[in-house]
Amino acid sequence: MKFGCKWTVLLGSAWLALGVSATARGQQAAPAVSSDTGSNQITEIVVTANKREESVNKVGATVTAISGDALQERHIVSLQDLASSVPGLSYSQSGTSTPILTLRGVGFNESTLGVYPAVTVYVDEVPLPFPVLTLHSAFDLQRVEVLKGPQGTLFGENSTGGAINYIAAKPSKTEESGGSITFGRFNEVMGDAYLSGPLSDTLGMRLAVTALNQDGWQQSYTRPGDTNGKQAYFAGRWTTLWTPSERARFTFTLNGWHDGSQPLAPQFIAVRPQQPALVHPDVLNYPFPPDNNRAADWSVGINPTTGFNVAPSSDRNLYQAIVRADIDLTPSLTLTSLTSFSYFNQKLSSDQDGIGGPQPPINYTPGPTILGNADHTQNLGLEANLSPDNGAVHSFNQEVRLANSAKSADRWVVGVNFEKSTTFEDQTLNFGDNSTDSPGFLYINTTGTRNEEKFTNVAVFANNEYDINSQWTLKAGARYTSTKDEATICNYANGDGNVALLFDVIPTLVKLPLGGIGPGGCYALNNLVPTTSPHYFQPGDVYRNTLKEHNVSWRVGPDFHVNDNVLLYANASRGYKAGSFPTLAGSTFSENNPVTQESVTAYEFGMKSSLLDRRMQFNAAAFYYDYKDKQIRGKLVDPIFNILDVLINVPKSRVYGAEGDLTIKPVDNLTVQAAVTFLKSEITNYTGPTVYGETVNFAGTPLPFTPRWVGSFDAEYRLPLSSGAKPFVGVTVTSQSSAISQLGGENIAAIPAGAGTCGAANLPACYKALPGLTRPFVLPGYSLVDLRLGYEAPSGRWTAMLWGKNVLNKYYFTTANQYLDVTSRYAGLPATYGLSVSFRQ
Repeated sequence: MKFGCKWTVLLGSAWLALGVSATARGQQAAPAVSSDTGSNQITEIVVTANKREESVNKVGATVTAISGDALQERHIVSLQDLASSVPGLSYSQSGTSTPILTLRGVGFNESTLGVYPAVTVYVDEVPLPFPVLTLHSAFDLQRVEVLKGPQGTLFGENSTGGAINYIAAKPSKTEESGGSITFGRFNEVMGDAYLSGPLSDTLGMRLAVTALNQDGWQQSYTRPGDTNGKQAYFAGRWTTLWTPSERARFTFTLNGWHDGSQPLAPQFIAVRPQQPALVHPDVLNYPFPPDNNRAADWSVGINPTTGFNVAPSSDRNLYQAIVRADIDLTPSLTLTSLTSFSYFNQKLSSDQDGIGGPQPPINYTPGPTILGNADHTQNLGLEANLSPDNGAVHSFNQEVRLANSAKSADRWVVGVNFEKSTTFEDQTLNFGDNSTDSPGFLYINTTGTRNEEKFTNVAVFANNEYDINSQWTLKAGARYTSTKDEATICNYANGDGNVALLFDVIPTLVKLPLGGIGPGGCYALNNLVPTTSPHYFQPGDVYRNTLKEHNVSWRVGPDFHVNDNVLLYANASRGYKAGSFPTLAGSTFSENNPVTQESVTAYEFGMKSSLLDRRMQFNAAAFYYDYKDKQIRGKLVDPIFNILDVLINVPKSRVYGAEGDLTIKPVDNLTVQAAVTFLKSEITNYTGPTVYGETVNFAGTPLPFTPRWVGSFDAEYRLPLSSGAKPFVGVTVTSQSSAISQLGGENIAAIPAGAGTCGAANLPACYKALPGLTRPFVLPGYSLVDLRLGYEAPSGRWTAMLWGKNVLNKYYFTTANQYLDVTSRYAGLPATYGLSVSFRQ
């Protein structure tokens, strides 16, 4: 086929993908092995964990690598799919659909735009520094590398948990094209296509697109026929490789995606009012969901106070440009430059409480008219809704490094890195059904928060690997990083003017002058200036602060090559994650103060072994992490808004454990893969409020999202036929033990002791919980079973596969939280199934 004709095929496939595409939920992949359809040996994967190409079995660190063939075969198309495929990696759902990753118990449960993660995602070594930017990068990949433990030396700060590096497929030396289409449950249709090849002797090109369209899988249990959770996105990547000479290589990449999906709604499971005597009857009497994955509820309609539609929706866009230059200054010395710019914007509306309005309407007497606006928003079920939640991210990153030959016995790399990022977020919190919407608080029902942060990071780094002899290698590296975060925050009085009136009056309660803000003014009370200042405890000021920090990350350790097939390694390392400012609707300036940088000192011992003539691969590692000032999403008790989410530093905590994975081909054409991870996390020093506002000592309690046991098993059998075709069948089982989603969650009861049950006598001060629910923030353990049955045509020209995920329809949860008066949790996907057909030539 002529190259121009292949363009027609690609564009036709892309049009199909854009119009009707959707995702097939991923089958789990086992660690550190490629999909191998023709050999009875396990294929090693080449990785760039040390920013140079080498076999994964020669890297003295824990790295899980999954090849591009395995990714495609098992439909790993998102971070959620990847998390179920990597031992120790956990994914949790946030209310704003922002990925939250935890690796070996190290993560950061925060979904706002202007915070760095603990597990950083890269595309071809270029960082996606904020979690929301990572949503749609897992397509047309050569492989994925997951590096475990602090990665501050080579990959920079904010990788205290680890790093995920997507290696995108590059322009091929010959003309290639391919694609796939998937039809699945909930009218899922996914399409992807690529076209690759040379344009001239020195110029190569690759264009890849993917797209998804899926009906909402969540069902309202109070409004029959109403659904939520629709998925719709389109993503593309254009890569150009220019090789003007044997000593120079330039890669130009454009990435972009648009996402119009609906954020998932949680399941409403408990009422625990902040002002028990003022709980709204429509909240207290709202029905709990039935016992299944799909049941949920969410707000719909226009909030009369703000004029915005509160139904879940999103409009998110990412544009990224990358330029990479590799210049061989000498045959053994290479200069590499990585330049990237990313721009992201969003318009979002999400439901955080799982309440969709009174069904049927409750007899509720609205509050009096204040400033010309009556209190009547309770009919929308606005207990805790973010609508709108708009924002943008601009991020520029430049790295320059110099490295010698990978064949040298003394291998080194030195470099510098510069990042300049700006994040902006404008949130409106709607809480017209909350008990704060009451006479004592002048019936306030909505607030706004604008947060702009400017990040400047500068770093220098060096890493060295020295072969003492054929068996021993010593490793050492360090990075110095200087960070600056400039924040401008305004908690503003939007809506009907009641918030402005309330915060103007509050200073007079402590015999200070009446405030002077009006609707739209910054309402947070300035408690950071001296008491003699005329601004003390007055609304109207903009919070401004700058956080400056610096640190030195390092790593040292030996590798011992027992023989060509067995490697033993040990590492001691330290990593840091920069501090940041919160985005919350607090009433005072001090609540906007930042969390400071966290540090982790890690110790790890491991082995990698390729045995039985490469028919078996066994890897194992044990690790211990000592944490200082770990950043966690905790709670504070606000004098006006009561319990709010906030970022906190836990002074001391620790994580330790062990993991192992085995891949074996016991007989021809059968591949069995198994992995298990044991984790023990513990806070050793922290006292603060629980999710319900009670101050406790958390010493001895585990960190959130750290299940004690995580395991996976995968078996696949391929039967080669005389025609060259290969039918195959596979099964995957993943399991994890229970975990908690909030600090101290294992000890927090849904209903406080002595509260009693709901009845006419105690209705104004009543607590209520889903029947049988005792510990709302404990996520029970679960096991998921996936199946696949397929046929690969001769020479792999096309493949058809029937697949099913969570085929036993297990009802499980990924997170739970308290939002003002209510507790809610997010359920995982129910059973999904479909047919995938792929082709290539």
